[in-house]
Amino acid sequence: MPDRPEIVCICGSTRFVDQMRTANRDLTFAGAIVVAPGEAGELITNEQKTALDALHLRKIDLADRVLVVNPGGYIGESTSREIAYAHATGKPISFTDPV
Repeated sequence: MPDRPEIVCICGSTRFVDQMRTANRDLTFAGAIVVAPGEAGELITNEQKTALDALHLRKIDLADRVLVVNPGGYIGESTSREIAYAHATGKPISFTDPV
């Protein structure tokens, strides 16, 4: 039995917010601590996007592993950067759909 629950960082395009919420719920009920992208719920400025992207990399730092929510295999530019960052920092990465 681990000392603490596994921490999983969800990555993916904000166009898949419903699928990310489902993954969050499933992981939470499986006993994981989930960190996920922030939800703005509105259009954001370039400066806000830059800040949120940097914050998400810190969330990856906190995680034991990364789950990429990628329906249909879609991976956008921001998610590609997050995957590269997770890989560079040695985080295990899994995907909801084949890439």
